[in-house]
Amino acid sequence: MTGKVAVITGGSRGIAAGLVAGYRGEGWGVVASARAIEPSEDADLVTVAADITERAAAERIVDAALRRFGRIDTLVNNAGVLISKPFTDYTAADYAAVVGVNLTGFFWLTQRAVDEMASRYGGHIVNIMATLAESANSGTPAVLAALTNGALAAATRSLATEYASHGVRVNAVSPGIIQTPVYSPESYHDHGDRLPPLGRPGRVSDVVDGVLFLESSSYITGEILRVDGGQIAGP
Repeated sequence: MTGKVAVITGGSRGIAAGLVAGYRGEGWGVVASARAIEPSEDADLVTVAADITERAAAERIVDAALRRFGRIDTLVNNAGVLISKPFTDYTAADYAAVVGVNLTGFFWLTQRAVDEMASRYGGHIVNIMATLAESANSGTPAVLAALTNGALAAATRSLATEYASHGVRVNAVSPGIIQTPVYSPESYHDHGDRLPPLGRPGRVSDVVDGVLFLESSSYITGEILRVDGGQIAGP
Protein backbone atom coordinates (compact mmCIF):
# COMPACT_ATOMS: atom_id res chain seq x y z
CA MET A 1 0.00 0.00 0.00
CA THR A 2 1.19 3.50 -0.84
CA GLY A 3 -1.01 4.98 1.87
CA LYS A 4 -2.87 6.96 -0.79
CA VAL A 5 -6.60 6.69 -1.38
CA ALA A 6 -8.78 7.24 -4.45
CA VAL A 7 -12.56 7.60 -4.59
CA ILE A 8 -14.03 6.55 -7.94
CA THR A 9 -17.68 6.99 -8.89
CA GLY A 10 -19.54 4.79 -11.34
CA GLY A 11 -17.10 2.15 -10.17
CA SER A 12 -18.88 -1.10 -11.03
CA ARG A 13 -18.04 -1.69 -14.72
CA GLY A 14 -16.48 -0.35 -17.90
CA ILE A 15 -14.00 2.50 -17.55
CA ALA A 16 -14.63 2.81 -13.83
CA ALA A 17 -13.81 -0.85 -13.19
CA GLY A 18 -10.59 -0.31 -15.14
CA LEU A 19 -9.79 2.73 -13.00
CA VAL A 20 -10.41 0.78 -9.81
CA ALA A 21 -8.04 -1.96 -11.01
CA GLY A 22 -5.50 0.63 -12.15
CA TYR A 23 -5.33 2.43 -8.82
CA ARG A 24 -5.27 -0.82 -6.88
CA GLY A 25 -2.44 -1.97 -9.13
CA GLU A 26 -0.52 1.12 -8.07
CA GLY A 27 -1.02 0.16 -4.45
CA TRP A 28 -3.73 2.70 -3.64
CA GLY A 29 -6.69 2.09 -1.38
CA VAL A 30 -9.91 2.63 -3.32
CA VAL A 31 -13.49 3.53 -2.48
CA ALA A 32 -15.70 2.67 -5.45
CA SER A 33 -19.27 3.91 -5.66
CA ALA A 34 -22.14 3.10 -8.00
CA ARG A 35 -25.90 2.90 -7.81
CA ALA A 36 -25.55 -0.90 -7.66
CA ILE A 37 -22.21 -2.43 -6.68
CA GLU A 38 -21.24 -5.66 -4.95
CA PRO A 39 -19.21 -5.79 -1.72
CA SER A 40 -15.52 -6.51 -2.22
CA GLU A 41 -13.40 -9.20 -0.58
CA ASP A 42 -10.36 -6.95 -1.05
CA ALA A 43 -9.71 -5.24 2.29
CA ASP A 44 -8.32 -2.18 0.52
CA LEU A 45 -11.29 -1.80 -1.82
CA VAL A 46 -14.42 -0.39 -0.19
CA THR A 47 -17.63 -0.35 -2.21
CA VAL A 48 -20.51 2.02 -1.54
CA ALA A 49 -23.89 1.57 -3.21
CA ALA A 50 -25.22 5.10 -3.59
CA ASP A 51 -27.22 7.34 -5.89
CA ILE A 52 -24.90 10.32 -6.35
CA THR A 53 -27.75 12.56 -7.46
CA GLU A 54 -28.66 12.70 -3.77
CA ARG A 55 -26.61 15.03 -1.59
CA ALA A 56 -26.56 12.53 1.27
CA ALA A 57 -24.70 10.09 -0.98
CA ALA A 58 -21.67 12.39 -1.04
CA GLU A 59 -21.51 12.28 2.74
CA ARG A 60 -21.79 8.50 2.76
CA ILE A 61 -19.02 8.03 0.20
CA VAL A 62 -16.60 10.43 1.86
CA ASP A 63 -17.41 9.11 5.33
CA ALA A 64 -16.71 5.55 4.12
CA ALA A 65 -13.29 6.64 2.83
CA LEU A 66 -12.38 8.49 6.00
CA ARG A 67 -13.65 5.72 8.24
CA ARG A 68 -11.61 3.02 6.45
CA PHE A 69 -8.53 4.95 5.32
CA GLY A 70 -8.56 8.29 7.15
CA ARG A 71 -7.94 10.37 4.03
CA ILE A 72 -8.79 11.04 0.37
CA ASP A 73 -6.01 11.84 -2.08
CA THR A 74 -7.87 11.66 -5.38
CA LEU A 75 -11.48 11.83 -6.47
CA VAL A 76 -12.29 10.53 -9.96
CA ASN A 77 -15.72 11.76 -11.02
CA ASN A 78 -16.40 9.02 -13.55
CA ALA A 79 -20.15 8.48 -13.15
CA GLY A 80 -21.98 9.94 -16.13
CA VAL A 81 -25.14 9.62 -18.18
CA LEU A 82 -25.34 10.07 -21.96
CA ILE A 83 -28.70 10.25 -23.72
CA SER A 84 -28.52 10.91 -27.44
CA LYS A 85 -31.72 12.37 -28.90
CA PRO A 86 -32.78 15.19 -31.18
CA PHE A 87 -32.95 18.34 -29.05
CA THR A 88 -36.73 18.69 -29.22
CA ASP A 89 -37.24 15.05 -28.16
CA TYR A 90 -35.62 15.40 -24.75
CA THR A 91 -38.03 14.98 -21.86
CA ALA A 92 -38.01 16.39 -18.35
CA ALA A 93 -36.94 12.93 -17.14
CA ASP A 94 -34.01 12.92 -19.58
CA TYR A 95 -32.91 16.34 -18.38
CA ALA A 96 -33.17 15.37 -14.73
CA ALA A 97 -31.22 12.13 -15.27
CA VAL A 98 -28.33 13.72 -17.15
CA VAL A 99 -28.02 16.86 -15.03
CA GLY A 100 -28.55 14.88 -11.82
CA VAL A 101 -25.57 12.58 -12.39
CA ASN A 102 -23.26 14.71 -14.53
CA LEU A 103 -23.58 17.96 -12.59
CA THR A 104 -25.43 17.55 -9.28
CA GLY A 105 -23.54 14.40 -8.34
CA PHE A 106 -20.25 15.99 -9.35
CA PHE A 107 -21.02 19.15 -7.37
CA TRP A 108 -21.88 17.65 -3.98
CA LEU A 109 -19.21 14.96 -3.95
CA THR A 110 -16.45 17.25 -5.20
CA GLN A 111 -17.40 19.92 -2.68
CA ARG A 112 -17.11 17.44 0.17
CA ALA A 113 -13.88 15.88 -1.13
CA VAL A 114 -12.15 19.21 -1.80
CA ASP A 115 -12.98 20.36 1.71
CA GLU A 116 -11.19 17.31 3.12
CA MET A 117 -8.23 17.63 0.74
CA ALA A 118 -7.71 21.34 1.36
CA SER A 119 -7.66 20.76 5.12
CA ARG A 120 -4.57 18.55 4.60
CA TYR A 121 -3.06 20.71 1.84
CA GLY A 122 -3.08 18.31 -1.07
CA GLY A 123 -5.29 16.31 -3.39
CA HIS A 124 -6.37 15.70 -6.95
CA ILE A 125 -9.74 15.82 -8.71
CA VAL A 126 -10.15 14.15 -12.11
CA ASN A 127 -13.38 14.73 -14.04
CA ILE A 128 -14.19 12.22 -16.77
CA MET A 129 -15.95 14.00 -19.63
CA ALA A 130 -17.02 13.01 -23.14
CA THR A 131 -15.28 14.07 -26.35
CA LEU A 132 -18.68 13.70 -28.04
CA ALA A 133 -19.73 16.93 -26.37
CA GLU A 134 -16.87 18.83 -28.03
CA SER A 135 -17.18 17.17 -31.43
CA ALA A 136 -20.74 17.91 -32.55
CA ASN A 137 -22.15 15.33 -34.95
CA SER A 138 -25.63 15.48 -36.46
CA GLY A 139 -25.68 11.69 -36.55
CA THR A 140 -25.31 11.53 -32.77
CA PRO A 141 -27.16 14.52 -31.33
CA ALA A 142 -26.21 15.11 -27.72
CA VAL A 143 -27.09 18.60 -26.52
CA LEU A 144 -27.44 17.50 -22.89
CA ALA A 145 -23.96 15.97 -23.03
CA ALA A 146 -22.61 19.21 -24.48
CA LEU A 147 -24.41 21.24 -21.82
CA THR A 148 -23.12 19.24 -18.87
CA ASN A 149 -19.63 18.59 -20.23
CA GLY A 150 -19.20 22.26 -21.04
CA ALA A 151 -20.05 23.00 -17.42
CA LEU A 152 -17.57 20.38 -16.20
CA ALA A 153 -14.81 21.84 -18.37
CA ALA A 154 -15.43 25.31 -16.94
CA ALA A 155 -15.62 23.94 -13.39
CA THR A 156 -12.33 22.08 -13.89
CA ARG A 157 -10.51 25.30 -14.79
CA SER A 158 -12.24 27.32 -12.08
CA LEU A 159 -11.53 24.86 -9.28
CA ALA A 160 -7.94 24.39 -10.43
CA THR A 161 -7.37 28.11 -10.04
CA GLU A 162 -9.30 28.47 -6.79
CA TYR A 163 -7.64 25.59 -4.95
CA ALA A 164 -4.08 25.68 -6.32
CA SER A 165 -2.99 27.56 -3.20
CA HIS A 166 -4.40 24.69 -1.11
CA GLY A 167 -2.33 22.09 -2.96
CA VAL A 168 -5.33 20.63 -4.77
CA ARG A 169 -5.00 19.93 -8.50
CA VAL A 170 -8.06 19.61 -10.76
CA ASN A 171 -7.94 18.05 -14.22
CA ALA A 172 -10.24 16.32 -16.67
CA VAL A 173 -9.94 13.41 -19.07
CA SER A 174 -12.11 13.40 -22.18
CA PRO A 175 -12.37 9.93 -23.74
CA GLY A 176 -13.50 9.48 -27.33
CA ILE A 177 -14.93 6.20 -28.68
CA ILE A 178 -13.84 3.64 -26.10
CA GLN A 179 -14.50 -0.08 -26.45
CA THR A 180 -15.83 -1.46 -23.19
CA PRO A 181 -17.15 -4.90 -22.17
CA VAL A 182 -20.65 -3.40 -22.03
CA TYR A 183 -20.86 -3.63 -25.84
CA SER A 184 -19.72 -6.38 -28.19
CA PRO A 185 -16.57 -5.69 -30.28
CA GLU A 186 -18.69 -6.03 -33.44
CA SER A 187 -20.83 -3.06 -32.45
CA TYR A 188 -17.88 -0.72 -33.01
CA HIS A 189 -17.62 -1.70 -36.67
CA ASP A 190 -20.68 0.45 -37.36
CA HIS A 191 -18.84 3.65 -36.54
CA GLY A 192 -17.29 3.72 -40.02
CA ASP A 193 -16.04 7.20 -40.88
CA ARG A 194 -16.85 8.38 -37.35
CA LEU A 195 -13.76 6.58 -36.08
CA PRO A 196 -10.92 8.95 -35.13
CA PRO A 197 -7.78 9.41 -37.25
CA LEU A 198 -6.07 6.48 -35.50
CA GLY A 199 -8.75 4.34 -37.13
CA ARG A 200 -9.89 2.31 -34.14
CA PRO A 201 -11.79 2.71 -30.91
CA GLY A 202 -9.75 3.24 -27.77
CA ARG A 203 -9.42 0.75 -24.96
CA VAL A 204 -10.34 1.13 -21.31
CA SER A 205 -6.62 0.85 -20.55
CA ASP A 206 -5.99 3.97 -22.67
CA VAL A 207 -8.25 6.00 -20.40
CA VAL A 208 -6.73 4.48 -17.27
CA ASP A 209 -3.24 5.34 -18.56
CA GLY A 210 -4.35 8.93 -19.12
CA VAL A 211 -5.74 9.29 -15.61
CA LEU A 212 -2.65 7.74 -14.04
CA PHE A 213 -0.44 10.03 -16.16
CA LEU A 214 -2.19 13.03 -14.64
CA GLU A 215 -1.87 11.41 -11.23
CA SER A 216 1.89 11.28 -11.57
CA SER A 217 2.22 14.79 -13.06
CA SER A 218 2.31 17.08 -10.06
CA TYR A 219 2.71 20.28 -12.11
CA ILE A 220 -0.37 19.77 -14.31
CA THR A 221 -3.64 21.33 -13.22
CA GLY A 222 -6.60 22.90 -14.99
CA GLU A 223 -6.04 20.71 -18.07
CA ILE A 224 -8.35 18.57 -20.20
CA LEU A 225 -6.52 15.50 -21.50
CA ARG A 226 -8.23 14.12 -24.60
CA VAL A 227 -7.91 10.37 -24.99
CA ASP A 228 -9.71 10.24 -28.33
CA GLY A 229 -7.37 8.90 -31.01
CA GLY A 230 -7.21 12.36 -32.59
CA GLN A 231 -10.99 12.79 -32.83
CA ILE A 232 -10.89 16.50 -31.98
CA ALA A 233 -7.80 17.12 -34.11
CA GLY A 234 -9.18 15.31 -37.16
CA PRO A 235 -11.45 16.76 -39.87
